[in-house]
Amino acid sequence: MKKKVLLMGKSGSGKTSMRSIIFANYIARDTHRLGATIDVEHSHVRFLGNLVLNLWDCGGQEAFMENYFASQRDNIFRNVEVLIYVFDVESRELDKDMHYYQSCLEAILQNSPEAKIFCLVHKMDLVQEDQRDYIFREREEDLKRLSLPLECTCFRTSIWDETLYRAWSSIVYMLIPNVKELEQSLNQFANIIDADEVLLFERATFLVISHCQRQFHRDVHRFEKVSNIIKQFKLSCSKLAAQFQSMEVRNTNFAAFIDIFTSNTYVMVIMSDPTIPSAATLINIRNARKHFEKLERASQSSALTR
Repeated sequence: MKKKVLLMGKSGSGKTSMRSIIFANYIARDTHRLGATIDVEHSHVRFLGNLVLNLWDCGGQEAFMENYFASQRDNIFRNVEVLIYVFDVESRELDKDMHYYQSCLEAILQNSPEAKIFCLVHKMDLVQEDQRDYIFREREEDLKRLSLPLECTCFRTSIWDETLYRAWSSIVYMLIPNVKELEQSLNQFANIIDADEVLLFERATFLVISHCQRQFHRDVHRFEKVSNIIKQFKLSCSKLAAQFQSMEVRNTNFAAFIDIFTSNTYVMVIMSDPTIPSAATLINIRNARKHFEKLERASQSSALTR
């Protein structure tokens, strides 16, 4: 099942850098080597087995942008599932950015009115920390007002922290078939083994696709931080010709288990009960695999029949 994802924004806003970090295993400091996108760069990213993201990374130079809204309008904006528009928070041409965004919305309204709209206010690391909340809220209000009658969801992002993973996890979550059924099973699994939290990560990107939380945790960004850390660790393993498969982290407060789960996912289980031995949790993870593999196959079959 293919889902067309349109990635747009002015040249230099950071579209290709974020795509390369999420889907091509780049690290942030290496993205400076990437050149500007010429016209439209197509890629097909396999996600969770049979879900294929048909990603259209659209060059943001003025000549290309004008062309998208004129001669290529129907081709670019037809059958779009998701529009991701990236704004450079420090752009000196905000009015022009907003003009192009509004032109995108008009084309989406005509060609793909059911598409979901996401706006990423990017490069937030360049803004003083005490100003970030205010600037993002102000930009979010403007974008939501400008998007009417369509609805947009806004995220603040940077390639240098976990915010990029948070945004893209939320975006792909909207595209996963039968995700509610997956979440119900994750809740049941967490209750059976008395886990504080259980998370599912997509195997290649390490984006969080589902989670269950049974205990309060003050850090709301922990999932994305874990995504970032483990993905970098996996890349380090690859450079040493080692295969990352599983790990356990334990201290006096909790134990965290990360293990291959299904053919397309990793699972992370957080336990704070010190009386539960590691072997018992690992056995429970192994026993749950069959159920989740069956669920995954059913989801893929459902997707193929659509």
